[in-house]
Amino acid sequence: MDLYKIPKLKNLDKNNFFLLAGPCAIEGEEMALRIAEKIVAITDKLKIPYIFKGSFKKANRSRIDSFTGIGDKKALKILEKVGNTFDIPTVTDIHESSDAALAAAYVDVLQIPAFLVRQTDLVVAAAKTGKVVNLKKGQFMSAESMKHAVKKVQDSGNDQAMITDRGTMFGYQDMVVDFRGIPVMQQYAPTILDITHSLQQPNQASGVTGGKPELIETIARAGIAVGVDGLFLETHFDPAHAKSDGANMLHLDHLEDLMTKLVAIRKTVNEL
Repeated sequence: MDLYKIPKLKNLDKNNFFLLAGPCAIEGEEMALRIAEKIVAITDKLKIPYIFKGSFKKANRSRIDSFTGIGDKKALKILEKVGNTFDIPTVTDIHESSDAALAAAYVDVLQIPAFLVRQTDLVVAAAKTGKVVNLKKGQFMSAESMKHAVKKVQDSGNDQAMITDRGTMFGYQDMVVDFRGIPVMQQYAPTILDITHSLQQPNQASGVTGGKPELIETIARAGIAVGVDGLFLETHFDPAHAKSDGANMLHLDHLEDLMTKLVAIRKTVNEL
């Protein structure tokens, strides 16, 4: 995959990592623009290539009364506005084959959720849009098995695939990142580490996913040290009141300090 083919992706440098970041879900236009503006200022300052992330809908919910979105086209139009306002690429996840063409009209990267990455029809539909496809590694899958997901994209006539590791299920309610898998998956496609979903604690009795956001920096430092190509994280200016995944988000106020440290670590690793 050639990152230079992603529209509007700036500050590209093979010696630095790139970033996919934003809220878990699009809750409204003002919040999306507010979060994007802050992240753009930080990534421009630190010369980090940046892709804005936001889910236009949330299909994988524990409870029927969980937030699922503000309306598909309404949220997609907000993603489009974010991209146009700040001249940055955007990414959103899709859940059904019919979502692929719909979302592709508004965003630059289509993301396949971890639970759905083995769904051939979904992966093929995303690939056939011609957009970059970000394949999230299933919590139940080995690093080696992700080569088959990448090949589905390639065999559909699209050479623009990325892999994102978001941890492996350990027991019922915890995730563990196996950093041995990073160089394995890099043989197949650029590999990203999702540093917030890796700290989820799913399947809580309450039906609301928990998390360990205090370990975000720990996971991020380790990922940069082993040479991931990119990082993925969810952030919000008020995680406690975010409508989805607030328990494992990074507070937006802490993003610049974290990114500054990670850029320094990557520079040090490159000099070794």
